[in-house]
Amino acid sequence: MKKKLLSGILASAMSVMLFAGCSGTSTGGDSDSASKSDSGDVIKIGAIGPLSGSASTYGISVKEGAQLLEEEINKAGGINGKQIKFLFEDDQATADAAMQAFNKLVDSDGVCAILGGVTSGATLAIAPNATQREIPMITPTGTEPTITDVGGEYMFRGCFVDSFQGDVLAKYASEDLSAKTAAVLYNAGSDYSKGIADSFKEKFEAAGGQVGEFLTYNDKDTDFNAQLTKIKGLNPDVLILPDYYNTVGLITKQARGMGITSQFLGGDGWESEKLVEIGGDSVDGAMYVNHYYSGDTDEAVKTFVDSYKAKYNKEPDAFAALSYDTSKILVKAIEKANSTEGPAIKDALKGMELQSVTGDIKFGEDRSAIKSAAIIKVNKGQKELVTKIEP
Repeated sequence: MKKKLLSGILASAMSVMLFAGCSGTSTGGDSDSASKSDSGDVIKIGAIGPLSGSASTYGISVKEGAQLLEEEINKAGGINGKQIKFLFEDDQATADAAMQAFNKLVDSDGVCAILGGVTSGATLAIAPNATQREIPMITPTGTEPTITDVGGEYMFRGCFVDSFQGDVLAKYASEDLSAKTAAVLYNAGSDYSKGIADSFKEKFEAAGGQVGEFLTYNDKDTDFNAQLTKIKGLNPDVLILPDYYNTVGLITKQARGMGITSQFLGGDGWESEKLVEIGGDSVDGAMYVNHYYSGDTDEAVKTFVDSYKAKYNKEPDAFAALSYDTSKILVKAIEKANSTEGPAIKDALKGMELQSVTGDIKFGEDRSAIKSAAIIKVNKGQKELVTKIEP
């Protein structure tokens, strides 16, 4: 996913005013009553994410993934006789802007469902509104574990959670890398970063490993010399850096500059073309957990990547893929419900399963997606798939 990206990861969207603008009131999923009251030719679906600010690459990717799905659906005739339209609002990865975006989309634009948020922090801020207003909301990339609990029965998640990423890293470090010692350096101001750090420590130590240093820094810090000096003295087999690309690139550069040779490992917040721009050679050989691999030979992945490249002239990152998948599962739920009423869409979402770009998706009891994870390696500025790990 994420300022918390996954500060928080697939979506789409009816009554007389509900196609031109949906409310959160409920009439169930009765198709006759819905068809009598529907007017207009467009199902409006809200989307919230950072289109500006430090996490903007995530929000832009999510927007592009959803718009690609929108174009494909509409070219194929839409759903239930209607075209779909994603309406995007910029939350700058902040709670206040996310709340303003939610209110605008629901009260002014009359959307029937929302794709978002993108970062975990922003998603947590608006999650309770989903159930309070009966507006189904699904985050494509918000990985913080409590998002669906905080949001209630109308809040869904299209990606795996932070703790799963920490578990995957611990398993990979201990089993595949045969690592015995580790250091963890995480952002104390990010639930996303702390969630991965905590779960890694617990699982790695349970597997017999030793976490010799478990250190923090503050949000927006740029000098990590003090923490890295302690880590250099430990000389751990692996150094876990569970933060976003813009910070990770700075840390890895400083670490390599100090002579630290540990294997760098991280979470899905590393997923950005800017990681290599910022980190340069220091991230060569580094590995991170991700939701999919764009070079996968799977037919669904290949089709998506080719379509995305044709439209945007660049390779889709995991945020674009998660957005495409999450948007699709939301649109399919609206189609299945044959309604734009919140309760009907919510009920349809619960039972949805989808063979998708980022893996086969189905929802667990907490309405979070159950799916596999990929380990990606940075190799001379390019990404390559190392392995896939099942939940």
